[in-house]
Amino acid sequence: MTLHDPQSFIPMHCFKAYDIRGRLGDELNDGIARRVGRAFVGVLAARRVVVGRDCRASSCALQAAVIEGLLEAGVEVVDLGLCGTEEMYFATSHFDACGGIEVTASHNPMDYNGMKMVGRGSAPLDPDTDMRAIRHLAETGAFATLRSGGHVIVAKDTRSAYVERVLSFVDIAALRPLKIVVNAGNGAAGPTFDAIAEDLNARSAPFDFIRLHHAPDGQFPNGIPNPLLPENQPVTANAVVAHKADFGVAWDGDFDRCFLFDHEGNFVPGEYVVGLLAHIFLAKEPGTTIIHDPRVVWNTLDVISQSGGKAQVSRTGHAFLKQALRDTGAVYGGEMSAHHYFRDFMACDSGMIPWLMIAELIGRTGRSLADLVTAARVSFPSSGEINFRVTDPAAAMRRVENALVADAEEVDRLDGLSLSFADWRLNLRMSNTEPLLRLNVERRGNANALKLHIAQIKALIEG
Repeated sequence: MTLHDPQSFIPMHCFKAYDIRGRLGDELNDGIARRVGRAFVGVLAARRVVVGRDCRASSCALQAAVIEGLLEAGVEVVDLGLCGTEEMYFATSHFDACGGIEVTASHNPMDYNGMKMVGRGSAPLDPDTDMRAIRHLAETGAFATLRSGGHVIVAKDTRSAYVERVLSFVDIAALRPLKIVVNAGNGAAGPTFDAIAEDLNARSAPFDFIRLHHAPDGQFPNGIPNPLLPENQPVTANAVVAHKADFGVAWDGDFDRCFLFDHEGNFVPGEYVVGLLAHIFLAKEPGTTIIHDPRVVWNTLDVISQSGGKAQVSRTGHAFLKQALRDTGAVYGGEMSAHHYFRDFMACDSGMIPWLMIAELIGRTGRSLADLVTAARVSFPSSGEINFRVTDPAAAMRRVENALVADAEEVDRLDGLSLSFADWRLNLRMSNTEPLLRLNVERRGNANALKLHIAQIKALIEG
């Protein structure tokens, strides 16, 4: 059997709504990765493709297999080696490539890996057309004839150009002395952060960094880097308190998300960070548009209204948020899951830009991160995302809807089910990447009442 044999059908369950995630061995292996590379070229008619990888033990071999498939299609490959997903986004535009692929499973379990992909200009691939076409071609193996001329370029000096773009989002002269704990979680963030820190130091930025779990290690000796999990938060929180730091930052495996902790070690939920970043951008560009996801919205809408901006909701997921930024020209978009998107960063998400902007805000205002979000947390308490594994997610959603919809003031189905009442709101949706039902609940004040709403919905979901 040859790779381009149209009879060699292989079902690929690793394709999700807008990226690839699969269990190693049966769902994702070198052969599948090679086919994905071939299919990527076939669908996008690519001539130059950027490829990077995270530090997972399986990522090096999978990246090599992707590159093999790309070379068989006759393209020029720009090899970034170990890097974050956002560095792949940057390099795709920087090298005027036809597309980019990052081999990463981000925060998924050890026995998983995957890929994130973009097209020319770092544009998201359409889930209903591009991704389906790539999957179909990869599954069928009906590739064009093998082409010669494929070759690899090892990228040089790309990271310095990336660092320059990231630091363009802050006024270095406005930065004030801060002690910051940074936790790379043994993921890909360490080397890239060091390049940013070195540049900041060369520009006399007055930051003192405390590094935790900094070296990339594909075995993740300190656990999978997923700072959203409560059990993973104490190490950063405790270090902030122990070092009397001004705030803390923790990244996931491919560092396209960052998570913040205030000076008391309290985890700052993502929706309040969205509000802070929206406020910063609206101060710079009054009246501009801010994109947000539909899961937890009331604080974000309040900030945008108070700051004179325009709010635009988008479906959850990086492909949808990125496209919304491109369609509207919005300066910024944020998701409560800690994905933050920036018009001037190819309309892509970054895990390095947010903490830098928050550091500048703390310096400019002289207020702690805790102080900056206290009012929002009191006015708009939220549950955080609660995940449920149920046998029949659709039936569980129907139970919630049937019980509550009659009393709802607003019903929205843009992304799952959103029900709004006078003083509380819920969003319930099925995950695009994992077999989970995800619940978010928010209120206007009264955090104790929030617990009652959560208990009511939990009982409905669990039947």
